[in-house]
Amino acid sequence: MKLFIQIPCLNEAEFLPATLKALPREVEGFDEVYWLIIDDGSTDNTVQVAFDAGVDYVVRFSHNQGLASAFQAGVDACLKLGADVIINTDADNQYDASAIPALVRPILDGHADVVVGDRDTNSVKEFSWLKRRLQKFGTKVVQNFSGVPVTDATSGFRAFDRDAAMQINLVSKFTYTIESLIQVNEASLALANTPVKRNDSVRPSRLFGSTWKYVRRNAWTMIRIYLQYRPLKLFMPLGLLLMAGSIAAFMPWVIDNLNPPATPHLQSVIVGAVLFLTSVQVMLYGVIADSIYSVRSLTSKTLKRVRDVELRVGVEPNVLKKQSD
Repeated sequence: MKLFIQIPCLNEAEFLPATLKALPREVEGFDEVYWLIIDDGSTDNTVQVAFDAGVDYVVRFSHNQGLASAFQAGVDACLKLGADVIINTDADNQYDASAIPALVRPILDGHADVVVGDRDTNSVKEFSWLKRRLQKFGTKVVQNFSGVPVTDATSGFRAFDRDAAMQINLVSKFTYTIESLIQVNEASLALANTPVKRNDSVRPSRLFGSTWKYVRRNAWTMIRIYLQYRPLKLFMPLGLLLMAGSIAAFMPWVIDNLNPPATPHLQSVIVGAVLFLTSVQVMLYGVIADSIYSVRSLTSKTLKRVRDVELRVGVEPNVLKKQSD
């Protein structure tokens, strides 16, 4: 059994050594433990620092491609290197590495395919009251939307078994946390939550410069994913609401015509006609988007088969490897 711990990095030369120092080289249930970092176009000496600190493999981008792309590239490389379980963590040592054995335990016991580290954001002192409330609200939204019982939707401390990792195909380039949860549900994978400790932050977040930027970016991410994965749930209610508005707009004209002499009610007729045509268009958009989603589902299954073939024939990953002493 091989465990791979992957870390997406962008100019993390200062903080990466402390993160790697805390990572285990032995975990119960695994014969081998490897470390892999994804260098997302760093302009400092992150790669050299990583190798000096004992990292086994590096996936390197020539320019910054975003957190989700880095995460996906790391997963692909780990699979090709023979990973049975993959753990993702952050380079700034935000997550307490002592929780790794507990994080992988549900997978080893056969109770879960994906495990998310729950930071208990309500108790994180450095989070403002507003951010704690937003984290809780966002997690509730993701629970209802994705259909999975996640308790910390934006936690990046996660473990995936081999089968689950093979079914992750991200579209977003910004963040993988929410979209991967949707795919957990789509693939009928079992998810578990494990309490983890959160270390004090050593630097401000590079994804979010402020709470409002955090809200705006995550809100847009959820809307975009909703459009991609649940189009009928968005377009059909909106179309029906517009249809109801159309009927309400037509009512003065209808009622007046039932009690002659009738008046034209031109404004009501125009508004009703516009709302009616708009409602039909919106519902048609939903049907078209749902058809595209069906094609995407087939594409995801095809990509999983392609990955399986690549692993069987032994396609080499594009990684830099630690030189033997």
